[in-house]
Amino acid sequence: MATYASSAMEADNLFESVPNFSEGRRADVIEALAGAADKAHVLDTDADPDHNRVVISIAARPSELIEALMGSVRVAVDRIDLLRHEGAHPRVGAADVIPIVPLGSSTLAGAVELSRALGERVWSELAVPVYFYGYGTSRRLADIRAARARPDLGGPDLHPSAGATCIGVRDKLVAFNVMLPAMSMTEARPLARSLRESDGGIPGVQSLVFELPGGRVQLSMNLFRLSEASPAAVIAELERRGVQIGEQQIVGLCPAAAANVAAAGKLLEGRLAAAAARAGARLCARIHDTEHTRLAARLEREGDDLARLGIDQTELLAGAERAAALAPVLRAAQALDSELASILGVAARGLRDAISPQTRAGRAARLAALESRLTAIDLNPV
Repeated sequence: MATYASSAMEADNLFESVPNFSEGRRADVIEALAGAADKAHVLDTDADPDHNRVVISIAARPSELIEALMGSVRVAVDRIDLLRHEGAHPRVGAADVIPIVPLGSSTLAGAVELSRALGERVWSELAVPVYFYGYGTSRRLADIRAARARPDLGGPDLHPSAGATCIGVRDKLVAFNVMLPAMSMTEARPLARSLRESDGGIPGVQSLVFELPGGRVQLSMNLFRLSEASPAAVIAELERRGVQIGEQQIVGLCPAAAANVAAAGKLLEGRLAAAAARAGARLCARIHDTEHTRLAARLEREGDDLARLGIDQTELLAGAERAAALAPVLRAAQALDSELASILGVAARGLRDAISPQTRAGRAARLAALESRLTAIDLNPV
């Protein structure tokens, strides 16, 4: 059985994964999929009954991330039967897509190593063939879904009920849906095509359209170079073309630097800070004296607040400060480890990087104090 090549620096390596499972309707199965990932920090569970798909966002160090993903994939293989599956979204497997994303100082090369170790375990332990895609390969998901590729591990026959799993490596992206209330599918298809980078559209955009129950038309996009294609930039382009825009939806989580109104309460960095606060609360609760019990309750409340963080500049700056301030609180309570320190550093820096130049100019003293706290986290991680 392949294992991730652990090193003395693994504690500093933090990765996110956003597995997509082909189940968005059965609450008990969705709960089991998320629950099986408890070796990692579960940041978000986003189920869509129309697509019959659930996206679960998790973060952890490599070894814990692999164990969490294996737990969820086992549930998917046991409880999802593609022969009975119905839904709008294209899929090749029960555990359909598993992207791995480096956070903080982690690298894409490290994510490739992690993805290969995970893929070998999925094939050897569950007999589910594996395709690799994204960074480190020449293959795209579109190639796999169009049957223009063979599995890298296993195959050519797929698992009879669970199909295959696509494991990939990528940078952060935003999955962004927009309802088109004034368009038919006939009108929406050329619009989606005109937006795609591959067809000469907006750099960093992949797009499809789906007809949902009730005749609703949905423009579904992956924005994979956020410096060039943020949700706000796409909305501005649609408005420039005179497209009537309906409900906007972020699927999963959104980096704060790319957030628009649809991302309020769904910020990646807010959920990371919330996960650290809740993990700290659990560690405090185990100590079980009066002081730590009270602190655990406060940390749980702080986690709930950070998970709902909005996109206003004032909230983003305050969120960065709160994330950075959690590290010395947890350290004093003997509830800070290197993983939590890394998570809080990534969260605080991501929120800081979403602060506009105008806000920076008016909040110079607060930002200087924030930098001092971040430096302290780096120098004293545990």
